[in-house]
Amino acid sequence: MSQNYKKPSKDELKEKLNELQYKVTQENATERPFNNTYDKHFEKGIYVDIVSGEPLFASTYKFNSGCGWPAFSRPISREFIEEKADFSHNMHRIEVRSKHGDSHLGHVFNDGPIEEGGLRYCINSAALKFIPLDKMKEEGYEEYISLVENNNN
Repeated sequence: MSQNYKKPSKDELKEKLNELQYKVTQENATERPFNNTYDKHFEKGIYVDIVSGEPLFASTYKFNSGCGWPAFSRPISREFIEEKADFSHNMHRIEVRSKHGDSHLGHVFNDGPIEEGGLRYCINSAALKFIPLDKMKEEGYEEYISLVENNNN
């Protein structure tokens, strides 16, 4: 994709994001389970970083994990995410961040669908913006259309 994904300044982010989006993406907060925008959302399209716009997850890989947050079996491309050790809350988890926006997205666990590789990317809705299939070309995500248009989700 030809876009150059960047993290806006702190002031720009405070203007662009609502309080929850800011706390999740910039302060590593977690939104409440079962009470968020994309947990039960299964329309065809892609989910991008609300901060930078970089493409993160496709509806093709979304599944209902029952955890209360959107769950994906894999990212669109590993070039847009980073995984980091997270030892907060007296646990060892793997944090998922967007590479260019440096947004906290959520965590990845090894209890996902075996047939899809066994991973569950448990992601905060507040860190995502959904681009529906019929808007992907218009919004500059044309190269990812084939990922979702023939999917049965």
